[in-house]
Amino acid sequence: MTMPIAASRPPRARRRKRNRSGLAGLLYIAPAMALVTVFFVIPVLFTLWMSFHRWPLLGAPRWIGLGNYTRMLTDARFFTALGFTAHYTVVVTIAIFAVAFPLAFFVEKQRPFVSAYRTIIFLPVVVGLASASLLWVWLANVDSGLFAPLFQALGLTNGRVNLLATFDMAFLTIIVMVVWKIAGFTMIILLTGLQAIPAELTEAARIDGARRWQRFRYLTLPLIRRTLALALILSITGSILAFDQFYIMTSGGPQNRMISVVYYIFNQSFVSFNLGYGAALSIALLAILVAISIVQLWLLKVGDDRP
Repeated sequence: MTMPIAASRPPRARRRKRNRSGLAGLLYIAPAMALVTVFFVIPVLFTLWMSFHRWPLLGAPRWIGLGNYTRMLTDARFFTALGFTAHYTVVVTIAIFAVAFPLAFFVEKQRPFVSAYRTIIFLPVVVGLASASLLWVWLANVDSGLFAPLFQALGLTNGRVNLLATFDMAFLTIIVMVVWKIAGFTMIILLTGLQAIPAELTEAARIDGARRWQRFRYLTLPLIRRTLALALILSITGSILAFDQFYIMTSGGPQNRMISVVYYIFNQSFVSFNLGYGAALSIALLAILVAISIVQLWLLKVGDDRP
């Protein structure tokens, strides 16, 4: 009778130990769970609830069901903002990676003053986007800014040109500003991936006669694929959520052609005071972001299954 009891004690003790470990783990993550619940889950659920109402700034909200979502499907201005946001996201993401990739390779090699180069390139990242936008508004000012007289002195323009007066020039100015602001952050992410590649692999490929492009295509890119995916998700998400640069630098102009989705949500919620419709637009944007992230993660998983 004593043997089965004695034999059953160790599994029971192990279960108690696992339970204590699980409880300790829950206690460790409880603060993070509380923050996520308070600052993300509850606001999202409340926004979802608002989206089913006509919610004026003053007065009682009124339940309208899917009325806001039906309105969204026939809102031409929303789809115009969505199209502009998609165009901006593609252009700025390509521009950021076109600058960040060479910079990452440049600062990855050990050379004199490489730490200073990394610091200088990363410095714009610490500047807030609103502050950077205000700085570039001043730089692009036709009277007191730096760019207009500089371009005139270099013979690039006939006289002083207002860089924010036309859509093409304003769009190009915003793209350059965002690349200046964000490329250093993307560079650091890519740099961590490059530094994780074993030097022995690169040296072996060089000894086997692989050229620089071949090493990049068949060795570097596959090994930094996860890092590249992270940088791409952050860049695309940040671009879709763009607001500050358009609000501060152009106020949606010229001719209201630079109204992003977030800017349009802001106008509907806090200018027109259609809070319920703004909530529905926010939920739609959240669904778009989740779908894009799922697709990117799926593509990353497909890459893992490749031989």
